[in-house]
Amino acid sequence: MNRLLGIMRQLRDPENGCPWDVQQTFASIAPYTIEEAYEVADAIERGSAGDLRDELGDLLLQVVFHAQIADELGWFAFADVENAISDKMERRHPHVFGTEHVDSAEAQTVAWEVGKAAERQAAGMTSLMDGVAPGLPEWMRAKKLQKRAAQAGFDWPGPGPVLDKVNEECAEVRQALANNNVDEIEDELGDLLFAAVNLARQLQIDPGVALRRANRKFEQRFRAMEAQAGGSEAFADLDLDAQEQLWQAVKRNT
Repeated sequence: MNRLLGIMRQLRDPENGCPWDVQQTFASIAPYTIEEAYEVADAIERGSAGDLRDELGDLLLQVVFHAQIADELGWFAFADVENAISDKMERRHPHVFGTEHVDSAEAQTVAWEVGKAAERQAAGMTSLMDGVAPGLPEWMRAKKLQKRAAQAGFDWPGPGPVLDKVNEECAEVRQALANNNVDEIEDELGDLLFAAVNLARQLQIDPGVALRRANRKFEQRFRAMEAQAGGSEAFADLDLDAQEQLWQAVKRNT
């Protein structure tokens, strides 16, 4: 760890460091931090141990990068980050590092949420909606908002009614399209997406994982269509009916 911290200090050195690294700020590297986290998830889904090792290293580098910038500003050092997360993990696991006892993973999940709620209250947050970061991907923020509401009992009794809600929102999108009102369409489409995330949550399926799976499937099928057509240009030259025939053929085989 000390080696990596030293490398980052050298990269950020104003006189002898890397010009690109020296120019970076929290804001400029934040997108890379998010990207690296997704690449970790992708490596896990693909079951690639080598890629997971490398991607975890890339993600760790992002943590070190942010900590180094903070250190230069006099805010905190990497050691403070280590101590803060260590304190938090011990505080949130009193059944491991203290005298409390939990019987199951489910009970620990409840205790974890109770602990987080207590921390939010101590920080002056009074609403269950407080502390849900606005910078999260919107599907993830939707899921967190829904989970917070569920803590107060404001939740659907099961996936069936949520599926009905999805169908209801589809109908409202159709009506908005018929009205040809852009603001209304955007509003109703947002409601539909929110309901879809709610359905995934009720089914205990991560909507991000489900969407990545759909993206991967679509990409594979599209590449297969291009290959069967003789290349991307040849595929683009086909009319929509011919493309649809290729799609159905590829779909039957995947």
